[in-house]
Amino acid sequence: MSHATLTPEQFRWIAHLGRLKLGDDELAVLTRQLDAIVGYVDQLAQVDTEGVDPLAHALPVHNVFREDEPAPSLPVEEALAMAPAPRKKATGERFYGVPAVLE
Repeated sequence: MSHATLTPEQFRWIAHLGRLKLGDDELAVLTRQLDAIVGYVDQLAQVDTEGVDPLAHALPVHNVFREDEPAPSLPVEEALAMAPAPRKKATGERFYGVPAVLE
């Protein structure tokens, strides 16, 4: 079973959806390349995978991280010494000042 060939008009629409501005030369090259990719994916879809268990990863994966155990924190004064603009509340508590990201 072969896939339908991707036309330049179809690729132009795909480029439009992706907000890509392409020249005619780019359009021709990329249409052929995307068509080849779609053809390869079509080949993969034809592979019989009956009885093959799905994998999350092709190789065995082991946790290489250390145990998450509580440890003493950095003292506030030492942490704030590295801050570009530490701030102080009216209560005297000091904290990091960061630009607002929400309206």
